[in-house]
Amino acid sequence: MLCLITIGCTEATHKAEKVELSDLSEWVDTYYALNAQQLAGHLEHFISTQHDSLIADRAVKKYYKENPSLQWVSSKGLRADADSLLAVLQREVPQMGFDEKAFFLPQLQEAVERFHTLDFDEQHTAGSEVAQLDVLLTKAYVRYAIGQHYGFTRPESVFNAVDPKTVDTLGKVKTYCRLFDIKVEHPDYQEPFRKLQADSVCPYLAEVLPTDGVYQKLQQTMATATADERRRLAINMERRRWRTQRVEDSRKHIFVNLAAQHLWAVDGDSVLPMRICYGALKTKSPLLSSAITYMEINPNWGIPLSIIRNDVARHGGDSAYFARHRYTIYGPDGAVNPRHVTSSMLTSGRYRVSQKGGAGNSLGRIVFRFPNNFAVYLHDTSNRGAFQYANRALSHGCIRVQKPFELAHYLLPEADEWTLDKIRISMDIKPETEQGRKYLKEHVDDERPLRLINTKSVDPHIPVVIDYYTAYPNPKTGAVETWPDGYGYDRLLARSLKPFLR
Repeated sequence: MLCLITIGCTEATHKAEKVELSDLSEWVDTYYALNAQQLAGHLEHFISTQHDSLIADRAVKKYYKENPSLQWVSSKGLRADADSLLAVLQREVPQMGFDEKAFFLPQLQEAVERFHTLDFDEQHTAGSEVAQLDVLLTKAYVRYAIGQHYGFTRPESVFNAVDPKTVDTLGKVKTYCRLFDIKVEHPDYQEPFRKLQADSVCPYLAEVLPTDGVYQKLQQTMATATADERRRLAINMERRRWRTQRVEDSRKHIFVNLAAQHLWAVDGDSVLPMRICYGALKTKSPLLSSAITYMEINPNWGIPLSIIRNDVARHGGDSAYFARHRYTIYGPDGAVNPRHVTSSMLTSGRYRVSQKGGAGNSLGRIVFRFPNNFAVYLHDTSNRGAFQYANRALSHGCIRVQKPFELAHYLLPEADEWTLDKIRISMDIKPETEQGRKYLKEHVDDERPLRLINTKSVDPHIPVVIDYYTAYPNPKTGAVETWPDGYGYDRLLARSLKPFLR
């Protein structure tokens, strides 16, 4: 009777073999009274009857069709690393907050036991059981390896088909708003098969384990979590599996967590936290990764066409409205008297509207620029009271920061006190140097704002990421904190993770 020996991945028994079905004739005839032709038929039948909704499963089916051979069963019995695979799944899957059934563990345990004891009968024939065991081992292996290494979901598919952008005359969605714009490495579905053929299953199972510090903290928290908390943690652990360039890998970086409604400016062990206001539900802030290149003090605000159409155009012809907000309208030939501009002219796209920089400007007194596909940025605000709101999802997509001058200082660590005072004076903040106080007295009657500095480069550029986590270790304290799912992104991920979640 054949038996399995439970081993660790560092031990070795027989080498893995790619065994053609014809090579098993003597073995199966001896133990199962089954010929290779029958076994091939069972293998083909089981593969063809599987409902493969996951890409990983379809990759397995394709592989077996191109390589009609057993992958885990050889003339010496069951590959030793099949035992190792099962041990890894039994240990890791509960710690992932996932359902063991998603990796066929109950079926595999029963199938392995039946294989151990040669417990075959008319209902469970040797051929069908061997074929099923082999295919399920491969599916569990590929599901786990690809998922752990690259993520069990594709974030672009989850988030970029949510909010309609354009619809046709029948109301059918033509395009969606792009909400996720972080570069993610796509899975290599051939990778697990290469490892399988090269007898590298055990090392590969170790390689795919996430080593990310945030992932590990979330996983540690799961040990004492309630069922609801485990589900939340599992969803946020999935976010850490996506293979992106981690902003945390940089000693100095800015991390914006929309769900937490907070920004953390990190420089090694030094962390500057602050509240943010961010995009409302209808104008969500995008998830992106970039780097701050410069700051602009007292910026003019070029109002986006979407805001002109939704908020400004209805005031066409009302010169008092445009004067009150310090808006200037520009046509093809320059500035235009607001009294002569109608609502339809403003919605046409042929006219620009700009708000003069200074006190009362919607961008506040300073804006922090970084390249991105959405014309969003971090900026000050004239509505300082909004940072006291419990729900601060109220912008058109940009991120308003609670401590704009402190953020400027963080970005300019080498700036001397006079440079910092020039920024303070330009922002109408009380200077702290004698030189600054003297300058203010000498220019007390000058037109405001005083513009000692208009722009300032940030060199080296500072990485910034705008992301979304409902559970995450606070960058300042290290403690895992949780926040409400304001955008409903956890629900979207849970839907995509449905085959795996408990």
